[in-house]
Amino acid sequence: MEPVHNPHDRFFKETFSRLEVARDFVSHYIPPRIASLLDPETLEIRKDSFVDEELEERFSDLLYQVELRGKGKVFIYLLFEHKSFQDPEVALYLLLLMVRIWIHYRKQGNKGPLPPVLPMVVYHGKSKWKIKPTFQDMMGMTDVMGPYVPDFEYLIWDLSRYSDDEIKGGALLRVTFLLMKHIFSKNLGKMVPGFLSLIEGVGDSRTALQFLEAALRYLSSGSGHIRKKDIINALKEIRIEKGGDLMATLAEQWIEEGIEKGMRQGMQQGMQQGSMKLLVRQIAKRFQVKPDAVYSILVGLKTEEIEELGERFLDAESLDQIRGWAEEKRMARAQ
Repeated sequence: MEPVHNPHDRFFKETFSRLEVARDFVSHYIPPRIASLLDPETLEIRKDSFVDEELEERFSDLLYQVELRGKGKVFIYLLFEHKSFQDPEVALYLLLLMVRIWIHYRKQGNKGPLPPVLPMVVYHGKSKWKIKPTFQDMMGMTDVMGPYVPDFEYLIWDLSRYSDDEIKGGALLRVTFLLMKHIFSKNLGKMVPGFLSLIEGVGDSRTALQFLEAALRYLSSGSGHIRKKDIINALKEIRIEKGGDLMATLAEQWIEEGIEKGMRQGMQQGMQQGSMKLLVRQIAKRFQVKPDAVYSILVGLKTEEIEELGERFLDAESLDQIRGWAEEKRMARAQ
C-alpha cells in the first residue's frame, strides 16, 4: 500500500481497500438507480492512485472497477477530503483526476468507448459541506458558452449530515464511518465502547483483529480527545472468537505504538495547521476576501513555505502576488 501522510488518510486506505468494505459501501451509498445495475461480485479494487504530490496534502483516493450487468465496466472513484476546510475547486480537481483515469485506461491498450467514471467525495470535516457539486457552477458565461465546456456532477458523502442511526452497512463499514464522523468530538471517549462493540459481529476473527488494530491506531493518532484508559477499557469488553486474553496484550501494545507515533505526527501537523490558520486569517483580513479563497491558494505548501510566506505577505500588494509566489513554490518542487 502506498505511503500516506496522516492518520485519516491511513484509516481511509486501510478500510476502503478491503473488498468486503468496498462492496458494502457500493451497495449502500451509490444511488439506487445505478447500484441496481451493478454486479457487486465483479468489483475490483485498483491499486492506481491519481492524486499527485501537490494534491496529496488535501486528498486521498481509491478507484473501484465494477461490471454493469451486461453493459461493460464502470469506475467508481472515491476522493477522500481529509482536511477540516472545504475547497471550492474540488470539481476542477475531480475533472483532472478523471481525465488521468481515462488516459491511464487508454495507455493500457483498451479500445472502444471510454468507461464512465462515477466521482464521489467522502468528507468528514467539522462543518457541513456547502459547495455545489456541479462543475459548471465554477464557470462563467455558461448562458452563452455552456454547450462548449465540461459539465458533470459529483456525489458527496458528508458524514456530518447523517445521524449515527442513518449510517448503514455491515460492522466494518459502520465502525469506519462512525469513527471518522466523531474523530474530532470531545466526547469520543464515551462513544468508543459502543462503536467497537460492533466488531463482535464480524464472523472471521482474523479480519476482526486486523480491523481492530487499524481502528485503534486511528483513535490513538487521529484524535486529541481520547485517553489511553478509555480504549483499554473498551477493548477488554470486546469478545472476539480466538481473541481471548490476547486482547488486553494487543491493546497495550497497539495503544503505546499508536500514541507515540500519533504524538509526533500530531505535533508536526498541529504546528503546520496552526501556522496555516493564522496566516489565512491575516491574508483574508488584509485583502478583504473569504478564508476559503486563501486556503485554495495555500493548499499543498509545506510548513517551511507557509512560514516563509508569513514573513513576506505584508509586502504583497495584491492576492495575485501571493498566488503567484505559492505557484512558483509548487512548480519548483515539481521540477
